[in-house]
Amino acid sequence: MVKHIFDRIPSTSRLALGATLALGAAFAGTSATATATAASPSQPHPVAQQHSSAGQATAVSASTVLRVAESQIGVTEDATGGGTKFHQWYMSSPRAAETLARDGGGTPSLYANAPWCAMFVSWVGEQAGARSTIGWDAYTVTHAQWFKDNNRWGSEAKPGSVVFFDWGGSKNISAVDHVGLVKKDNGDGTITTIEGNTGNGKVEERIRPVSQVTGYG
Repeated sequence: MVKHIFDRIPSTSRLALGATLALGAAFAGTSATATATAASPSQPHPVAQQHSSAGQATAVSASTVLRVAESQIGVTEDATGGGTKFHQWYMSSPRAAETLARDGGGTPSLYANAPWCAMFVSWVGEQAGARSTIGWDAYTVTHAQWFKDNNRWGSEAKPGSVVFFDWGGSKNISAVDHVGLVKKDNGDGTITTIEGNTGNGKVEERIRPVSQVTGYG
């Protein structure tokens, strides 16, 4: 089930989207400074940190994020397009209630068989201790907008970056179709990625043309 919406949301949710993008601070903060001073489980600040045994804060490395992502290669959805650990984790998280309220309402079970590329990326961030850098969402457009609202949106493919795609080649966030993680820039107009809900509904390593990239978080 390689469709990507919460990548193309239903009409009732679409009505809520305009307000969501205008009110991005409600879940992401309007700037890196604002979010850092008001961080909470629903408002991740943009600097991911872990604490060493000496009590000093250390940044989560790209290699840690990619190691977690690579460990999930081969995970496959069930016949209904759901059933993964990523669906289960997202449905049980407090973020599910927030995004449902934002996108039109309902219960977390609506995510049970939903397209899961963004849930996969969010799960990886959580497991790597990098939620505050990677964010968490089930909808690719608002996930991308979170990065832009926090001045962390760019055009450079760095290992560990969150990469957003539009299959039509648009650079408009509103057109984003899919999301994954950058493994490396191949230097030939392509990037190597790790993505969920790709191929035949699996976690896979892929090679993508940069012409399909909308931007990077």
